[in-house]
Amino acid sequence: MIQERCYIRKISLRASDDRTDDHHYNKNSAEYLIILLEEKMNSEIRDLSLAESGERKIEWVKRNCDLLRTLEKEFTETKPFAGKKIALSVHLEAKTAYLCKVLKAGGADMYVTGSNPLSTQDDVAAALVKDGLEVHAWYDCTPEEYELHIRHVLEAGPNIIIDDGGDLVNMVHTKMPELIPAIIGGCEETTTGIIRLEAMNNAGELKFPMVRVNNADCKHFFDNRYGTGQSVWDGINRTTNLIVAGKIVVVAGYGWCGKGTAMRAKGLGARVIVTEIDPIKAIEAVMDGFDVMPMNEAAKIGDFFVTVTGCDKVIDEEDFAVMKDGAVLCNAGHFDCEIDMARLREIALETREQRKNIMGYKLPTGQWIFVLAEGRLVNLAAGDGHPAEIMDMSFAIQALSAKYLVEHGSELTEKLIDVPREVDIDVAKRKLAFLGKEIDVLTEEQEKYLNSYTLA
Repeated sequence: MIQERCYIRKISLRASDDRTDDHHYNKNSAEYLIILLEEKMNSEIRDLSLAESGERKIEWVKRNCDLLRTLEKEFTETKPFAGKKIALSVHLEAKTAYLCKVLKAGGADMYVTGSNPLSTQDDVAAALVKDGLEVHAWYDCTPEEYELHIRHVLEAGPNIIIDDGGDLVNMVHTKMPELIPAIIGGCEETTTGIIRLEAMNNAGELKFPMVRVNNADCKHFFDNRYGTGQSVWDGINRTTNLIVAGKIVVVAGYGWCGKGTAMRAKGLGARVIVTEIDPIKAIEAVMDGFDVMPMNEAAKIGDFFVTVTGCDKVIDEEDFAVMKDGAVLCNAGHFDCEIDMARLREIALETREQRKNIMGYKLPTGQWIFVLAEGRLVNLAAGDGHPAEIMDMSFAIQALSAKYLVEHGSELTEKLIDVPREVDIDVAKRKLAFLGKEIDVLTEEQEKYLNSYTLA
C-alpha cells in the first residue's frame, strides 16, 4: 500500500468489520494507516508513512497562527461549511494544510491539491490524508500528473473553490463545465490568478462569483510585500549559500511583491536595480532609493535576478547573452514563464547541476548562468514559503471570504467581487489585538466633522 507514490483507492468495508474500530490499533502503526486508506480515502500522494513529520510542521504553524486558531474554534461551533465541498489548489505546505484543517473544522468536505509541481511537501500531504482529507498531490509531479491531480480534486463536485493561480477555475470552465451549476463561487489567492480571472470576466466567460482575495488590504499589504520579501531571500540564501551584501540585485516588477523583494535585498546590503513597464511604479522605485533601467541594460551588470511580474519572457535570450559569468536567476512570480527557460535550454551548450535546485547553463557566448528551482517560485520550490504569521492573515481572509460566499453567494450579481471591507477590518482588528496594540477611536464629534462639508 505504501509505495513511492501512494495511490489510495476507496474500499467499502462491512460495518461489522472490527477493523473499523480505531481502538484496536496504534494510530502511528503501519497497519492502522493501511486500514485508514481502505476505509476513508481516495487520494494520490507519495508516501503516507511521512505523515508524522507533516503533523509536526502543521502543529508549529498552528502555534504561530493566532487568527486561524480563533477561526478554527469558531468554525467548530458554528459549522458554516456543513454539507459543502471545497476544492482547494494552493501551494501544499504546512500553512495551507492548517487552512484546510480549519475549513474542515467548519464542516467542509475538503479536496486538496497543490498549485505548483515543486511546492508540495509530501509529508504535509500525508498528514492531511491521515487526518481524513482527500489529497491529490506530490512533489515534482509531471505536467500530466499535475493536471490529473487538478481534475481528480474537481471530480468531487465542489461547491466552493479556493484557487492560487486559477488552475481549478480554468479547468472547470474549459474541460468540466458540467460542474458549474453546483459551484456557489470561489476565492483567488494571487495576483496572477486575478489577472486570469479579469481576462475571463472581460470576455464574458466567468460563470460564477470569484472573490479577489489578493486585493484585500490584509493580504497584499503584508503577504505580497513582507511575506514575499522575506521568503524569496530565504529561498535564495539557503539554496545558493552566497552573500548578498555588495552584490547587484535586479528586481523585475515593482508591484507589492517587487517592493518587498527590493526592500529586503537593500536590507541585506545589495545595490538594487528595478526594471518596470509602468512609469508611475518606476518613479516610486526611484524615490524609494533604487535605480531603474531596462532589463537589457540591467542584465549586463546584475549578480542576482528576481522576476516578480506575472508576465512571460521578462528575461529572454537577448538578456542571457549579455549577463555576467556566474549570474544567478530566479523567479518569484506564480508561473515558470518569466524567465524564458524553454529558450535557455535550447541555446545552452552544456547544463550542469551545481547544487540542489541550482542548474547551470553554459551559453554560446561562453559564460555560465545559474537558474534556481527550474525557474519556478523560488520561495516555495526552494524554501518554505511565507512566514506563518503572514499567511495567518491571508488565510484568515480566505476562510472568511469562503464563509461570505456560502452566506451571500445567491445574492451576488457580479462575477468578480472584492473582499467585503468589514472582513478586511475584522481581520486587521483581530491581528492588532494579538500583537498587543491599541489604536485611537474617533469621538462622535470627530466623526461629525469628517462627514461634514463645512468647517464650522
